[in-house]
Amino acid sequence: MGEERRVHLSKSAPEAYAALRSFSKVVGGIAAAAGIDARLREIVQIHASQLNGCAYCVRVHVDGAVKAGVDADVIAQIATWRESGVFDERERAALELTESFTFIHEEGIADEVYDRAGGILSQDEYVALSWILVAINAFNRVAIAGRYPVPPRGSGATPDDGAPPPATAGHDHGGDA
Repeated sequence: MGEERRVHLSKSAPEAYAALRSFSKVVGGIAAAAGIDARLREIVQIHASQLNGCAYCVRVHVDGAVKAGVDADVIAQIATWRESGVFDERERAALELTESFTFIHEEGIADEVYDRAGGILSQDEYVALSWILVAINAFNRVAIAGRYPVPPRGSGATPDDGAPPPATAGHDHGGDA
């Protein structure tokens, strides 16, 4: 990553970022009403952020997962969920759906993914997870475009003033409503 300064969309157009955060709060309410718990919410947001290459959002959601009680082993297994036995059927359906939403430009949501997820998730869960994935993919793009920094923990370095500080979860797409 280069050291040049980038325009930070969240700071340059705060009203648009505020609207995205408001959207995120609505999504959080939909997720809560559908019974999507913090563990599942954070797992899918970590995975989408990994797939998009958004280190900033990975950090935000790993912190959220730890706060939700997800242990290090589960977090480490997210990237290899297909080969791992630590995820239940519902989480596996959500992780597969995460990949389809993140790479939606390749083939949309394939019928087999839709059918498999639909056989495991309720319609309300499917809808809630879909909106969480729409939101995290939007936030990933904002953070990646602005090259939001992710300094080593304990380094004394702080993110530049263009990015929301990671400790305060500058976004809450599908998070606590």
